[in-house]
Amino acid sequence: MAELNITERQAGDVTILDLNGKITIGEGSVALRNAIRRLLGEGKNKILLNLASVGYVDSSGIGELVSSFTAVNKEDGTLKLLKLTQKIQDLLAITKLLTVFDVFDDESEALSSYQ
Repeated sequence: MAELNITERQAGDVTILDLNGKITIGEGSVALRNAIRRLLGEGKNKILLNLASVGYVDSSGIGELVSSFTAVNKEDGTLKLLKLTQKIQDLLAITKLLTVFDVFDDESEALSSYQ
């Protein structure tokens, strides 16, 4: 099973998580949850998820994106999505979640939106 690899980098006060793999029930969604919770624990509440290399998200993964979004909001933070693949964009459209998330194709545009 292809797990989810998460690489973290900082751009000013925004933490970018580059996700690579699948966000699915089990490891993938847990890895994402743990990463988000850890960042919030460190007081980092401006988070940008780069989904360019995420090949697949199942319903559990979608649920995890939503609960991450909620957790970050509770800490007065902002979670945004970057570079959705067509598949994920379609999935978010079907589930009406495209209206919930701020979604960007361009990283510098996404970063300036946090200011």
